[in-house]
Parts: sequence; structure tokens; C-alpha cells
Amino acid sequence: MSQTTPDIQIPAELLPADGRFASGPSKVRPEAVSALADIADGYLGTSHRKSGVKDVVHRLRSGLDALFDLPEDWEVVLGNGGTTLFWDAATFGLVRNRSQHLSFGEFSSKFAKCTDAAPFLADPVVIESAMGSHPIPVADERVDLYALTHNETSTGVTMAPVRPAGANDDSIIAVDATSAAGAVRWDTDEVDCYYFAPQKALASDGGLWIACCSPKALDRIAELDASGRWIPPGLSLQTAVENSVKDQTYNTPALATIFLTVHQVEWFNENGGMDFAAGRSEANADVVYGWADASDYATPFVAAAGERSPVVATIDFDDAVSADTLAAVLRANGMLDTEGYRKLGRNQLRIALFPAIDAADLTQLTQSIDYIADQIRGS
Repeated sequence: MSQTTPDIQIPAELLPADGRFASGPSKVRPEAVSALADIADGYLGTSHRKSGVKDVVHRLRSGLDALFDLPEDWEVVLGNGGTTLFWDAATFGLVRNRSQHLSFGEFSSKFAKCTDAAPFLADPVVIESAMGSHPIPVADERVDLYALTHNETSTGVTMAPVRPAGANDDSIIAVDATSAAGAVRWDTDEVDCYYFAPQKALASDGGLWIACCSPKALDRIAELDASGRWIPPGLSLQTAVENSVKDQTYNTPALATIFLTVHQVEWFNENGGMDFAAGRSEANADVVYGWADASDYATPFVAAAGERSPVVATIDFDDAVSADTLAAVLRANGMLDTEGYRKLGRNQLRIALFPAIDAADLTQLTQSIDYIADQIRGS
């Protein structure tokens, strides 16, 4: 420990069984790691164009179709690179001329920056709100894509994706669901492209993007692909669609990432689907927000209870208790990655509530925080 970190040993009875509370990459369930090891000899290091891998990709696409109860005419599309790369791909392959973006945190602002920099697009419309809240989309006849964020990982704010009343009939609703997918319910009637990476609620590694696409989104992708607009091959959504329906990706994927995602999705589906997955996160949220609401030194950062994320809790602390000290002592005692999001600059912890995390471990975490705070305030 550094000289600025108190040497506080948390009693063993307060320690969680698993101390991983990161907001991404998330805790990977030990059962998934064991299952990957069991099939490694015939899976890892094999061709992604052959049945051994294509069968796993098919399981992933089918599993997500069942988990989200997608309509029959939707497609689950995969590509390499994660959500950051998908923003670039969507800039080329989903936005016809102008997009509208809701910006209420670090990640929800990034897609807007992509479309703003694109020389072939009109300036985007950006609607912002204060950190700890979210704005509302507004119908605009100039806009052909509305970019929403289901859960802002940096601030712990969630919002239900809703199609703006009065929006043009052919406009696309694209939703960044990276930290929400598999843990927060959504309505396919309100969305055309629900995209995410699997390193959060889906308890896998990064490096993959997944997009659930409606017929309207698929038509837009095909339209722009045929429009004469130059699209780099690696960012072509049409190429991703054509490969995905064959249960493969355009270029070599991370096989471990795909398998771990499949394992998590099938665990959800075998135990009740979204009701099971979302229920676990909601139970986790009850533990952490209930503790903070009852605390005399901790407060949920998001004031409106209905906007508090069920997958990432941001908790503010009184000045007498340093969140940096709390995080450092927790880390020294095996509870990892509870630090607040650096760009918010608040006296705050950020705690993951993903389905892979057990509520009992979060109860132990809150008791450990109380123990550290008592030691700090009593010194």
C-alpha cells in the first residue's frame, strides 16, 4: 500500500466470496471459464470459417434472439472491434445525412463526435443534460437517425429507449446498450438497432460488437451500401450482415469472447431469460441503493430513483470520507475496481450490479465500506 492509504484490514467475515465489482470488463463467472477450458482443445485455435466456431456463433445469435424475444424479421449482426468501432461503422452505414444524439455522460457523447467529424454528414443535433440525469429525444424532420443510450456507464443513469413522437417514419432509432444489454428490459417496437459489446452484463471480454437490427435498420444499411458512399471494408455494416447470416464474422474474431458470451446468454435463457437476468441486477441494485439511502455519509449520485441504473451504481460520499481512500483500502483487501469514473471528478465510488455478481457479495461490500468509513472517521 502507498503511504497515503491507511493500513486497514477488513475482518474476514465481512469479505465477499468474489471481490470483482468492475463496471467493465465485468466479472466473468467461474463456470464460464471452466466451460471454456473444457472445450479449448477443439475450439481455441481453430478456423472461424469452420463448423466448430460457426456453431458457437449460431448459438450466440439464436440465444440473443430468444433472450430479447426479437421479431422473426430481425437479424443479430456481429463484428469485431467493440462499441467504439461500431460508432464509426454506424457513421458510415446507418446515418443518411443527420443524426440526433442525447449526451449525458462520457460514452453517450462519443457517437456524436464521430458524426460531427464526418465530412459527408450534416452537423448532428446534440441534446445535453446535467450529469446525473438524462435528456429526452425530440422529433426533428431534419434527422434520420436518433442515437440513444440505454445506460450511461460513466454516471449510472439509465433511460428507457423510446421512439420520439412525431419522428419521420423512416428514421432509425439506434441504441447504445453496452452496459444494459442482458440486464435491462427494452421494447423492440421502440428501437431499430440495439447494439452493444459483451464485456459488461454479458460477462465476457471486449473486442466484439453485436447489433440487433430491425428490417428498417437492415434496409438503411443496404441503402447506404448501394449509395456510392465510400465505406471502408472493415466498417461495412452490409458486409457484417452478409457474414452474420452465415454465422461468421468478416475477419477473425476472438473465440474466447464469443464462447464466454454464449455461456452467459445460455445461462440466462436456461433460468428464465430476461426476467432472470434483469431480476438479478434489480436485486443487486436494491442492496446498494438501499444501503446508500440509509447511510449517514453515502448518497446515490442520481437523484431521481427512476433514473438510477440497475447495472452501475454511482455513490457519492461526504467530504469526511474519501472515496479514493475507500477504493484503495477495498482493493488492498481484494475488492477490485470500485473507483469512480475519473472524468466526473466526484468523491464517488462506481459499483457494478451486473447479473453475474451475487447480491450476497454486494452486501459484504457495503458492510466493508461501512467498516472502512468507521475506521477513517474514528481516527
